[in-house]
Amino acid sequence: MRLILLSLTLIILPLIGMAQVAEIDSKVFKFEFEQNFPGQPDVIFDAATGDISGWWDHTFAENPIRLVIEPKPGGNFYEIFNEQGDGVVHATVTGAQRGKFLRMEGPLGLAGRATHMVSTYHFSELTSDSTKLKLEVHMAGEIDQKLAEVVQNVWRHFIVEQFTPYIEQGKHLQHK
Repeated sequence: MRLILLSLTLIILPLIGMAQVAEIDSKVFKFEFEQNFPGQPDVIFDAATGDISGWWDHTFAENPIRLVIEPKPGGNFYEIFNEQGDGVVHATVTGAQRGKFLRMEGPLGLAGRATHMVSTYHFSELTSDSTKLKLEVHMAGEIDQKLAEVVQNVWRHFIVEQFTPYIEQGKHLQHK
């Protein structure tokens, strides 16, 4: 009896697991760039974390009620859509040291794709009142050259076109 059950199991198991597998072209890419800001590293770090709704302009909801990066290991970059608490986690903070670095891992706006993105902000003092922010982005998974270019352009948009004027106009000092 055991031999019969074992034989049936060996015949049936491969049939159960037969599913159509679609091949996905998997790639990796990375980029980095630097931007200088007026203010000390702790101040720029604080402006890049916490409530970032003053400068982050790509969201799933048309008018989310909260857009926050919690600057601590295990914290989240989340978007809350409404008072009921509906929303998304864009990334998880895997490393943070105020005024030094912030590392997040997650798909950001690419949820639903087989991708993994690691985004790291490095903050360093240039002078007593200026900071260099170096952004490093590493991405792997279901991506192609066009998507890689889009991701790089969107990050430049966030840092150069959104975050830089936010800092230069002093909005980070009014908003926090």
